[in-house]
Amino acid sequence: MGSGFSVYNMKQPQLPELSLGDLPEACLASVMEYLDPPEICKLAMLNRAFHGASSADFVWESKLPPNYDSVIEKVFDDFPSKLCKKDIYARLCLQNSFDGGTKKVWLDKNTGKLCLSISSNGLAITGIDDRRYWNRIPTDESRLTDQIQMLEPFLHCNPQKVEPSCMDDDSLLLYCRRKVILQIPSKAAPRFKVDAASRGEKMLEAYGSSIYLFGMVAYLQQTWWFEVDGEVEFPFPAGTYSIFFRLQLGRASKSFGRRVYNAEHIHGWDIKPVRFQLSTSDGQEAISQCFLGEPGKWIHYHVGDFVVEDPCLAPTKLKFSMTQIDCTHTKGGVCLDSVVIYPSEFKERKFKAKLKKLQPLCNSLVPLNQESMPRIMSLKRGGHVLTTMTEEGR
Repeated sequence: MGSGFSVYNMKQPQLPELSLGDLPEACLASVMEYLDPPEICKLAMLNRAFHGASSADFVWESKLPPNYDSVIEKVFDDFPSKLCKKDIYARLCLQNSFDGGTKKVWLDKNTGKLCLSISSNGLAITGIDDRRYWNRIPTDESRLTDQIQMLEPFLHCNPQKVEPSCMDDDSLLLYCRRKVILQIPSKAAPRFKVDAASRGEKMLEAYGSSIYLFGMVAYLQQTWWFEVDGEVEFPFPAGTYSIFFRLQLGRASKSFGRRVYNAEHIHGWDIKPVRFQLSTSDGQEAISQCFLGEPGKWIHYHVGDFVVEDPCLAPTKLKFSMTQIDCTHTKGGVCLDSVVIYPSEFKERKFKAKLKKLQPLCNSLVPLNQESMPRIMSLKRGGHVLTTMTEEGR
């Protein structure tokens, strides 16, 4: 009996403590499928199990657009076929050029939503070739600036010192005094063949049409007839999208390291509004008018919204324009950077962020009669006055 009691009181072997790292990767991956990409990347740094689960194909396939195959076919000439879904998502989140470098497309890294931008070089601008009216000016304020534009002043000053060499199909290496000064991906400009004896002038000739695709803006000095047209055909994923023109009144520059703008040519935009138009291949149309304002600031002027219901049927073709063709007066002093297409939820999110910043200011303003008079807050944006009530006024 005593021996039995002693056996009963013997120490039981302790079970090893379990942790999150002991969970099966398949279980972790099923949870990650419901998280946003930034949250997945943060969890991947916890331990080896989370890192392995974060690389599961079905996790990242749920973040990709349903028609991502059509997007890849449209944008890339030669896309690697053995990439995992995580690497495909990372590749599409980069700003990828297509259509001769005049357009760029990328996925928002937080939501996986598709965004597209068209440079001023990809738009039909009336009178753009007449230097009396329009000029293309270099600027680092362009929405999408290619790294290649930084090399152009050096090539002009020292064309005999630059030696381009096409080492492989992936990149072009530029040498100066036997040192690599820049490596340019082949996607940054049209493909061309370069032999070992080529020099800077041949390099400029080959890249001449694409050095400043996104590093320059179109600047209008003065015109009677202001018209900008554009079109794009792209397999947009299903959803609602908004299209904007990115404009600025005045010409910005830098003086002693500070940003300044020249308002010398600004005139005519407060007499008649600018007319924006949008039409799609499936019959959707949108028209809006707006006075251009706020000199010295880059503003996204809203053209309209369109809806893509079934991207599998055919790519969506868009036509859009911006006009001010009242010939009773001249107008000028405006910079045109690009046209951008975002999911409409981005516009609402950006507006809510502005309201959140203004909330402390609005709380400090006490109305005359707080019980009967709701708090009203107005936000002026590019000629539009958007009025909304704060939470207490609702």
